[in-house]
Amino acid sequence: MTMDVTIYHNPDCGTSRNTLALIRNAGIEPTVIEYLSNPPSRDDLVKMIADAGLTIRQAIREKGTPYAEFGLDNPELTDAQLLNAMLKDPILINRPFVVTPMGTRLARPSEVVLDILPDTHKGPFAKEDGEQVLDTDGKRLV
Repeated sequence: MTMDVTIYHNPDCGTSRNTLALIRNAGIEPTVIEYLSNPPSRDDLVKMIADAGLTIRQAIREKGTPYAEFGLDNPELTDAQLLNAMLKDPILINRPFVVTPMGTRLARPSEVVLDILPDTHKGPFAKEDGEQVLDTDGKRLV
């Protein structure tokens, strides 16, 4: 299927790998941007966060990042300051963001991506941990 899909991907992240696999299971080969080495522009990041219906703070990744070390839990920090930190150290951008003509999502958990993909899945799908997401007919279970 031809559909313009972009995933901001971290291949070391299981959720990101599962999301990419779900996109491909729908018969779509997305544009894969490894955002740690090729982060989005400030404008693109702001747009993705807004289009996903999130606040800047909701789009920051805490786990496995220097979030606490940088004092980003300080409620006095402005959105601009938080964005600056995310752009300076892209590991602070939560992942994976997926952009399609049907919408933008922070795909956490990975099956959230199904909300913005066509119903063209090719059979069953299970996450890396074995959790079944799609049945044998490609229909959503979770």
